[in-house]
Amino acid sequence: MAAQRRNLMQSHQSWTDDLPLCQMCGVGTAPNCVYSPDGKGTQSHPNEDGHFRFRGEDGCFLYGVFNGYDGSRVASFVSQCLTAELLLGQLNSNHTDSDVRRILTQAFDVVEKSYFETIDDALAEKAHLSNFVLPLNENVSFHQLSPQSQKMQERLKELEQEVSGGATAVVALILNNKLYIANVGTNRALLCKSSSDGQNQVLQIGRPHSTDNEDELQRLAALGVDIARVRQAGQIAGQSSTRRLGDYRVKFNYNEIDLLSAAKTRPIIAEPEIHGSQSLDSVTGFLLLMSEGIINALESAHGPDQANQEIVAMVAAELALQTSLEAVAQSVVERVKRLHHDVYVSGRQRATYCSRHEDMTLLIRTLNYPLADGVLTPTQGGRIYPVSVPYSNSQSTSKTSVTLSLVMPSQSTLTNGTNTASTLEEGTPTPGQSPTATLQSTNTQTQSSSSSSGDGSLFRQRGSQAAQPDETGRVPPYVDFSIFYRLWGSDHSDGQSTQGGLGPQ
Repeated sequence: MAAQRRNLMQSHQSWTDDLPLCQMCGVGTAPNCVYSPDGKGTQSHPNEDGHFRFRGEDGCFLYGVFNGYDGSRVASFVSQCLTAELLLGQLNSNHTDSDVRRILTQAFDVVEKSYFETIDDALAEKAHLSNFVLPLNENVSFHQLSPQSQKMQERLKELEQEVSGGATAVVALILNNKLYIANVGTNRALLCKSSSDGQNQVLQIGRPHSTDNEDELQRLAALGVDIARVRQAGQIAGQSSTRRLGDYRVKFNYNEIDLLSAAKTRPIIAEPEIHGSQSLDSVTGFLLLMSEGIINALESAHGPDQANQEIVAMVAAELALQTSLEAVAQSVVERVKRLHHDVYVSGRQRATYCSRHEDMTLLIRTLNYPLADGVLTPTQGGRIYPVSVPYSNSQSTSKTSVTLSLVMPSQSTLTNGTNTASTLEEGTPTPGQSPTATLQSTNTQTQSSSSSSGDGSLFRQRGSQAAQPDETGRVPPYVDFSIFYRLWGSDHSDGQSTQGGLGPQ
């Protein structure tokens, strides 16, 4: 079986080619980037993220985002094998909540064991060669070795690359119109719900399994790990996550790792934390699954206090503008990427946090949430028409504001999906100014939510500003001249048709 799985991975075939993709979601991605002092970016390694989005039988949907490190092997294997462990007859509409949790937990366990089976031969060869090769040190360099020893050293390096690496995962399952989230590591799941009375609720489902999660630290402490040292280090074996898939070095050789050497049993685990079920009946909104890279990029640029609200505001704005979910997801990723870069080149206080970003993946699944109507104009549709999400002028390192430049909607309403509520204060923008709105900063904790009412508490008037051009150099329109053109045409037509007058034809 191990040989079959290994051959399948090497042939780059998928175990789930025949499963239908879900058409109610979109995915946006961006590779990692390191900035030079002049602001130019280069990719430091191949993209290591992964994702899936499948539609099963009996109204079952499965989505996942995977953040790989030290290579994409684990993320790629898990994204294929986990789907096979969940959607090939294992789940059906008769399962209870406890059944679903048990199946999800077992699937993660089986997938990791299956992965380690695929590297058994490489690990055995690595252990065999290690018996004949002395480790390199300051007294023995590579060039001082015999040709045969050099070849063995090179082979050892290849084997180490083949078996190293791991991945974190966040998986969403929708079954019987109930949502389940399974999380391992530091990715994130957000659920945004909009109600008919204008309420908008943003819910972060679960907390990251990281070195600043007190529950995880207490779990490590119960195993004998010195959590004071873990807090100070901030990382374990190069990663901030305390739960991972793969990474044989910390799974099987943890006693050789200084921080983990006192552990009574394996401290870094792949057991998922399951949240759910949460009924999606009558829910209007969207679900977001994000890799750690996009979260870290946004928090590096603006601080951690309102990252959830910022990303939700960007998604809502793009949903009002785009006609494709794929375009929505990619546009949001590009916004975060551009925002992160702009903070770096600005030289502001947070620029030092933005010298690089990792791979970014965003998956959006809408829940009865309509996309923009491509035939509607800004004044006809009354939707949000964002121009940019510029960096705030505030010098604070923790709280900043997100500014959305908006086209003045018809009848002074701001529409988010199907919910319309008056959100702008009275008054008409003067020439050279455009209506602006600031997203309210709220710190979102585990299983907590931030709400905004239809009276405009989510988007508030921030005062008049000079209109800022977008990336194409255009300034958003804020005055409707159609009445002027009609009256001018009536006064100068001399009985002729006004079609020859000024204004758009």
